[in-house]
Amino acid sequence: MRPSRVSSQADVAVEDCTDLCCQFSQVLSSSSREIVMSERTEQRICLRFCFLLGKTATEAHEMLQKDFKEEALSLTQVFQWFARLERGEMSVEDHPNSGRPSTSRTDVNVERIREKINKDRRYTIDEISEATGVSWRSCLRIVTVDLNIRRVAAKFVPRLHTQDQNKHSFDFVPGVEKSDLK
Repeated sequence: MRPSRVSSQADVAVEDCTDLCCQFSQVLSSSSREIVMSERTEQRICLRFCFLLGKTATEAHEMLQKDFKEEALSLTQVFQWFARLERGEMSVEDHPNSGRPSTSRTDVNVERIREKINKDRRYTIDEISEATGVSWRSCLRIVTVDLNIRRVAAKFVPRLHTQDQNKHSFDFVPGVEKSDLK
């Protein structure tokens, strides 16, 4: 809801710019069905538009808050985007993240851990980690996800049986009746 009376010309300009910016982002997002824009991208387009109009980052942030409410970019993010725009970077896309590739969960390490467990199933994750030089967390992930092995009592056991199969496994054990287990 907009107030019925606007207190100053600056508020009128801010409202007009907000409306214009929102209309601009709606036109861009609806102009092509192939373009799928996130709300953040729309906000960045609005920021670039406000920057080109000569608005300050604080004014642009106020406009975003009026239109996008809780989903608005934070003031810090707005200042960061304005700094990029001032440097001449007019793209509204994020820079590619320089995520570090996984070096622990390689085929070589998975095979080393498999061999270690096959030698002696009583190894703990700590012992495997120390012996292979792979971090504890990566060892746990390799054992449980890549090798599909779980810990039963004090041994690693492959997950071969489903829950239903485990219920019927006593049918094959000689000398043990289901009634003896209850």
